[in-house]
Amino acid sequence: MKVGVIGGSGYIGGELIRILLGHPDVELTTVVSRQHAGKYVHKVHPNLRSYTTLKFSPLDVDYVAKTCEVVFTATPHGSSKDLVPELLKSNLKTIDMSADFRLKNPQDYPQWYGWEHSNPQLLSMSAYGLPELHREEIRKADLIAVPGCMATSTILALAPPVRDNMIEKERIVVDLKVGSSGSGSEPSIASHHPERFGGVRPYKTIGHRHIAEVEQELDQLTTQPVMISFSPHAVNSVRGILATIHVFLTQETSELDIWKSYRSFYKSEPFIRFVKDREGLYRLPDPKVVVGSNFCDIGFELDNHVNRLVIFSAIDNLVKGAAGQAVQCLNIMYGLDEKTGLKTPPLHPA
Repeated sequence: MKVGVIGGSGYIGGELIRILLGHPDVELTTVVSRQHAGKYVHKVHPNLRSYTTLKFSPLDVDYVAKTCEVVFTATPHGSSKDLVPELLKSNLKTIDMSADFRLKNPQDYPQWYGWEHSNPQLLSMSAYGLPELHREEIRKADLIAVPGCMATSTILALAPPVRDNMIEKERIVVDLKVGSSGSGSEPSIASHHPERFGGVRPYKTIGHRHIAEVEQELDQLTTQPVMISFSPHAVNSVRGILATIHVFLTQETSELDIWKSYRSFYKSEPFIRFVKDREGLYRLPDPKVVVGSNFCDIGFELDNHVNRLVIFSAIDNLVKGAAGQAVQCLNIMYGLDEKTGLKTPPLHPA
């Protein structure tokens, strides 16, 4: 299939290009960047030197429609909501990496993003691009909204105990450690090396916008509304997210009960790995050992002292948290093996 990437100069765009170039059923025909139009892709993404001779193109929807069947939009939040309708009118299946079509209720956008949605009619037709929860919707969709990276790690960690009514739904505390690539490729004082290096900096500790999609998705698994407390931290790494989630059990629960919940929910899921070892260095999930892969590693500890379950979830924010998950959705849309183009094992050491 002929595929294009709009917004190909950022970190997510670069990861999309890297993965798509190695996909056996894809021909990457078009990569769009207004800023870098006319430059070779490898001038912006030097890791791709000798893998492609493509040049960045300016944004021209007619040209994209002539050269592509499906397009990924890796544009900033707020940019896709007006671009995607044009792509759909041109019969292009669209996989959007922004937040513009993740939330189903139009009223959530003013609350969480600060702007009115200009095309709210498309929200109900978009599929939330988390295959472990929405595989059938993704299969039939023309528009897919790929989840946020922190939302991905949180939802995958919490879905089984929420579904099985094992935990208090109104008392869920999510603590996230996030690598610097999660801030994107545009430099700022917050991402400046002297400020970022060596620190563990809390940011947007209350009211983070990813709360909206986490609650939206988990509410579909239970009859009782879910309330999420959510606080991220910028840490001294480039890639990866570790979610440490504190929940409180509603009844006496054994480790075996918890294992049954997770194994039944994620039975046969190709990109979920369970990590809870009794020996070795990496006894619980660690982002360091998923870098470059589409895996989500999940583990837990049971704290009987206070009836607490601590859940750990680790992903590469640029792969399972973005580009890899998007390609997994592409595979589902076109009836391919979900692992196609995504079989690369994680890097170690990284």
